[in-house]
Amino acid sequence: MQHFRFSFIFSFVCLGLAFWWGLSHGSMSTAFSALAIVGILAVMEVSLSFDNAVVNASILKHWDQFWKTLFLTVGMIIAVFGMRLVFPLVIVAVTADMGMVEVAQLALNDPKTYSAKLMEHHSEIAAFGGMFLLLVFLNFLFDADKEVHWYHWLETKLSILGRSGTAATLVALLALIAALRIVPENMQFAVFMAGIWGIVVYQAVDLLSSILEGESHDAEDGVDIGKAVQRGGIAGFIYLEVLDASFSFDGVIGAFAITSDVVIIMLGLAIGAMFVRSMTIYLVEKGTLDEFIYLEHGAHYAIGALAIIMLMSMHFHIPELVTGLIGVAFIGWSLWASIVHRRKASHDPVN
Repeated sequence: MQHFRFSFIFSFVCLGLAFWWGLSHGSMSTAFSALAIVGILAVMEVSLSFDNAVVNASILKHWDQFWKTLFLTVGMIIAVFGMRLVFPLVIVAVTADMGMVEVAQLALNDPKTYSAKLMEHHSEIAAFGGMFLLLVFLNFLFDADKEVHWYHWLETKLSILGRSGTAATLVALLALIAALRIVPENMQFAVFMAGIWGIVVYQAVDLLSSILEGESHDAEDGVDIGKAVQRGGIAGFIYLEVLDASFSFDGVIGAFAITSDVVIIMLGLAIGAMFVRSMTIYLVEKGTLDEFIYLEHGAHYAIGALAIIMLMSMHFHIPELVTGLIGVAFIGWSLWASIVHRRKASHDPVN
């Protein structure tokens, strides 16, 4: 429980703030209603982002203590206030040609109008996040150096595509073009550009990582910078923050279906984000990914499913409960497969 101690303390603080916010804007029943909504949002965020925690852990386990600490402190501030509060304000400010202060006042004083303006641009948000998450999934699926395969026949065949280095991007572009068919014609260009930016951001982070790793071969002081990057580094930090942002899009949009109060939304999603961070550290320090070898695969398949759902949500309404259950199903399935594999390995006479 020590890994989650601060998350529980943080949760009690947020719940206290939610109760005060509800009480200051209504009666005692309003305050208790605010508590309930914050709890629902927190659970929703955790269910939607559990696969995010597993993927984070698969990367974070190679990092040194400095970058782990930075991810839990500065990264947490970015995740809670940046991605779940400031970024939606920025989206409305840019798309509605308004100032940030004006948008913040709109969010606090007229949350329904603010929610409506944000929802108007759901398709662009979904295209950006969907493309980034799809590339995360495809690059894992096409990885030619991956030694562990959950679905051996399928993954070994698809890993051949990874040798070209362009297969994932090509598939993502084809998926984006296909998704444009379900978008109204007057929105297609904006959605297409948002999807392209999702691909560009992913490739930019990957390029930054490659540049930093390449510098290690030219280092004259004998320090292997490439290994330092694998243990953390600015490229890895940016990658995890953008990944978290892509996951948070779904949670933020879904939250407005429950309440239009931006303060309550931030408090609920902040609790969920903190628990996701705690789960990430728990998985790293307990060596869970090494013990359950298919858990990382299940998380990436869940990310692939979420990417497809985000693209489909540009036309179809898909309840957040469905999205969360699909992610949990993949995680649970991979966990069970890992347990079965471990039992078979323990009974193998060779071992």
